[in-house]
Amino acid sequence: MGWFLCSGKSKKKAKKDQDKKSDDQIPSNTEKLKANPSFDVKKDGSKDGGSGHIAAHTFTFRELATATKNFRADCLLGEGGFGRVYKGRLESTNQIVAIKQLDRNGLQGNREFLVEVLMLSLLHHPNLVNLIGYCADGDQRLLVYEYMPLGSLEDHLHDLPPDRKRLDWNTRMKIAAGAAKGLEYLHDKANPPVIYRDLKCSNILLDEGYHPKLSDFGLAKLGPVGDKTHVSTRVMGTYGYCAPEYAMTGQLTLKSDVYSFGVVLLEIITGRKAIDNSRAAGEHNLVAWARPLFKDRRKFSQMADPTLQVPVPS
Repeated sequence: MGWFLCSGKSKKKAKKDQDKKSDDQIPSNTEKLKANPSFDVKKDGSKDGGSGHIAAHTFTFRELATATKNFRADCLLGEGGFGRVYKGRLESTNQIVAIKQLDRNGLQGNREFLVEVLMLSLLHHPNLVNLIGYCADGDQRLLVYEYMPLGSLEDHLHDLPPDRKRLDWNTRMKIAAGAAKGLEYLHDKANPPVIYRDLKCSNILLDEGYHPKLSDFGLAKLGPVGDKTHVSTRVMGTYGYCAPEYAMTGQLTLKSDVYSFGVVLLEIITGRKAIDNSRAAGEHNLVAWARPLFKDRRKFSQMADPTLQVPVPS
């Protein structure tokens, strides 16, 4: 499990390090769960100062099937590398949620799944989609998230229907800043740090008022394991967003996420897709197209989305 830290510190040094942690860092209850199978997170949560945010709610498969009308096609929001996402309404609370049904091929064992779900449930920030609960009935693996009514950033940047208004400059910068804050939390505040692995426009979801929240962070730990082609594709991220050194060496670092964020920022500024084979030769790859323009400040304005109605600050 890549999220666990080695523990070989002296008591004195460990206490000193603990005192240095800021109040919003994540308590390491995952260490306790890994070391002690009988550890009860709900009972022990208050000891770490996060009693309200320790354990995700447990749902039965029947509850989630009811919420999605038995996973009907008209409830399907989308499908990706991890599985399908459905819109549902919880019967017990009447809350609208997004239910992610993970691909069951090669999923981790139940205990590993629960440890990783616990880790996700400890991540709380205004710019992260909140995990409400999970289901681990039999071979079913589902995650329940808060529902984001405005869809994804991708929905508002690319292939817009005629009746959808384009994002103005201020809204775009608001989304970029919020996404950066969410990524900063995962890298600098989470304990241990979380590498996003697959940051892209479709994973930045929008709440009311175009408030951005990162989704699907940490899910590479929950997905299928083995040497299947679809596994290596997910672990390597998405073509166009993947840092070149990561693609070449397979060595994943926090800097890999920073590169992906840079690609997202370029999409926000230019209105272009990371990869767009419908464009002229030499413009298929957004980064390759933009790189020569970075060398001359006078050409910066040429990168701005031409559909923006107001001048873009230089």
